[in-house]
Formats: sequence, C-alpha cells, structure tokens
Amino acid sequence: MFKSGLIKEYSPVISFGARLLDLCIVVGGGLLAHYIRFGHLRLYDYYEQALVVGALLAAIVLPMFRLYHSWRGKELWRQIWRISLAWAVVVLILVLLAFGLKSGALYSRYWAILWALIVWGSLVSVRIAVRLLFNFMRERGWNHRHIYIMGAGDLGRNVAHQLREASWVGYDLIGFWDDNPKLQGTLVESVPVMSCEEGCRQLESDKKHIDEIWLALPLRAEERMREVLRMLRHNTVNVRLVPDIFGFHLLNHSVTEVAGVPVLDLRSSPMRGLNRIVKAVEDRVLAALILLLISPLMVLIAAGVKISSPGPVLFKQKRHGWDGKPIKVYKFRTMKVHQEEDGQVTQAKKNDPRVTRFGAFLRRTSLDELPQFFNVLQGRMSIVGPRPHALAHNEMYKDQVEAYMQRHRVKPGITGWAQINGWRGETDTLNKMEKRVEYDLYYIENWSLWLDLKIILLTLFRGFVHKKAY
Repeated sequence: MFKSGLIKEYSPVISFGARLLDLCIVVGGGLLAHYIRFGHLRLYDYYEQALVVGALLAAIVLPMFRLYHSWRGKELWRQIWRISLAWAVVVLILVLLAFGLKSGALYSRYWAILWALIVWGSLVSVRIAVRLLFNFMRERGWNHRHIYIMGAGDLGRNVAHQLREASWVGYDLIGFWDDNPKLQGTLVESVPVMSCEEGCRQLESDKKHIDEIWLALPLRAEERMREVLRMLRHNTVNVRLVPDIFGFHLLNHSVTEVAGVPVLDLRSSPMRGLNRIVKAVEDRVLAALILLLISPLMVLIAAGVKISSPGPVLFKQKRHGWDGKPIKVYKFRTMKVHQEEDGQVTQAKKNDPRVTRFGAFLRRTSLDELPQFFNVLQGRMSIVGPRPHALAHNEMYKDQVEAYMQRHRVKPGITGWAQINGWRGETDTLNKMEKRVEYDLYYIENWSLWLDLKIILLTLFRGFVHKKAY
C-alpha cells in the first residue's frame, strides 16, 4: 500500500509543495544574487518590491504553462523547455514593468541578470532532481500504476512494448482485453489476454489494484468503444483512449504522451492537484463559518424535531460518496420513525403521511439539510456538488440513466447546479432524473472555484424554498 500509492495519494500536497518551493526559489534567488553583488542582505525597499512582484508573477505565470501537471512518462527536455519559457515570460514582464515605471535605473543590472540565471538554474535543477528521485523510486517498485489495455492487436502490442521499454515511467500492464476468441487465454507481450466481459468482472472484484484502462482500438471501432464505456459506466476507474494516429502528421494537436504513446483522457475527476486543495480549503473554511453562524438556529430546529414526534433528532442514511464509496449523511429527521419493507427507500410524496408538520416545513425550506455541514467538515461531502441519492435509488437508476454513476467523480454536495436550476425534490419520472444527472455532469465537466461561488450565491436567493420539496 505504501509503495504503490504514496505519490498518487498525496499528489495534491506534492503539487502545492512544488508551487511553494518555486516561490521560495524566486525569492531566495534574488536574495542570493543580492549577497553576491553587494556582500550583504540589507535590501532597499525597491529590491524587496521587485522580489515580491517577481514571486507574484511566478505564482500566476508558471501554472499557465502546466508545470504542475503530471510529467510522468514525458521527455525531460520538454519539461526543461517549458520551465525555461515560463521563467523567461516572468523576466520579460518584470523588465517591461521596470521600463514602464521608469524604475530600471534603481536596480543593478548585474544583480538582475544574476537573479534571473540563479532562479532559472534552480528551477531546472529541482525538476531534474525530482525526476531522478521518482525514477529511483519506480525502479524499486514505488509509485506504480496498474492498467489494462483493451485491444491486443498491433496498436495494443506497440503500446505494451513501449511501456516495457520505458519501465521507469511506472505503468504496469496487468493484461489485455480482446474480442478475438483465438487470443483469449493466451499470452501477448508476456501478459494474459481475456475477454472484455471477463476483464470487467475482474475489475469489479479487484478494482483497488487497477488505476486505468487504455483503449487501444482502431479508429473505425467507434461503436465498440461506446460499448466498452457503457460496460464501465458503473466504475470510476480512469479511462484513456490511445488513438491510432502513429502514421499521421498532426499540427497543434492536444494529446497526452506517456512513454511516447499519445493518449487522450476520456473520463477523469476534476479534483486533482491544486483543484483538490482549493476545493478542500473552500469546503472546510465555509463550512466552519456557516456552522458558527447557524448554530443557534440548529439548536432551535433540534428542539422542534424533538417536540414534533418521538425519535432521534438526526436522520442518518448511507449514500454514495466520492468514487461511489458509501458514506453516512446527516439530516434533521422530518418523518415519523418507521420501518420500510425489504430495505426499500420510498421517496417522499406530496401530502406524505410519514412527514410531520414541522418536517414538511424543514423540507420546503431545506433546513433539514443543515447538519450536512458536519459531513463537509468530516470530508465526506462538499458544499457544492451533485446531491447524494439513497443507495437503493442508485441501484434503480444506474442502468436506466446513461452515465448516472459518473456523478460520483466528485464529492456529493449540499447544493448543486441541478438544484439551483430547479431539478430538486421528487424524481417521480425518468426524465426528471435524466435532467438532474445532465446538470450534475455539466457541473463536473465545468468545475471551477468561481462556479462554486456562483452556485452558493444563487442558492441563497433561489435554492432553499422549493414547491417540489415534499
């Protein structure tokens, strides 16, 4: 567990640390250049201002060059070229600012050139050192990812061969999936070949050990790719397409290269790297502030629930969370204590006799959802995201609504894009659930901090009271 998942598990922390280290290099390089030039570290105000502006520009410009995305399997010279270009843009902006503000005469040219060279050399050296460290770790079995390849034809074998030749990238091929009965049960490139159906069954029983599935099929096999994606619709494993474009000459194409193999991401979560850290900070800070503000209201609601009918104040129910893992969600109890037959979960309907009068008020105003801010602090939920459905509802709809389970690529939320657009409350028709899923997937595909803030703001105006909430 430690060897195979350390880097993957802490990739957001590593990404944040890399950004922080780069900023330290920018400031530290300026201080070192000043010491070399002047023999001391007593900086004038305008030197300090230059270092601060340089660090701010680096924080903005360097991420724009995708320096903090995964460089696994890509050539080192490309990474060096990208960091060199990014730092050159920062230096150019600093020069233009000095020229525009007519402050260039204040600075020593020797210091400025030395600062630029020291920072550039340090940024490049750090990335070379990190690359060597990761190679060292992967040679010893650390930070490996396990994959299946769909397609044992020429393209799939070419991919397998290149992965074997570039073993330092840490991608381990577990097996092939192929529709050819003659290949099934044999070894290709020293790994077993199985049918797609058998592979899906193994994936369900052993999904903790499989990180990705690569589709290495001819471009004409579009329909088969659709079928495979449909077979994988209940699973949140990352799916990549290896396009059969080795013989093409492409210009300005956008493909990810791993060990020299062009791959396209088909399905993945937006909560990776810095995004994951931003989302976590957003959730924890806002949830803590909101709970502090609403704590008196929650005490009053708890008393009202207790008075309205016998039973506990909180209603706890298992729902699916991130990656489809079960979580326990809290709500204020709005129904009389009852037991449903055969573990069924019946949605509340208009004039439902199980709902108390006080509970009906809580449902209409969404005040029954307030305890879920504790779920957010626990890390089980987010403030914004697809609403979590009961486990029984997921089982009911996952085969009726295309890509239904893809909602679980992010944490479930207290409010969401579907809710502020009117798709909340009872889903008594398939069309209503399809529309809710459509809006949930739009949110996942277009996630940003600004979209979250927009949804929170709109929730305050039109997301609480709703006539369809029974």
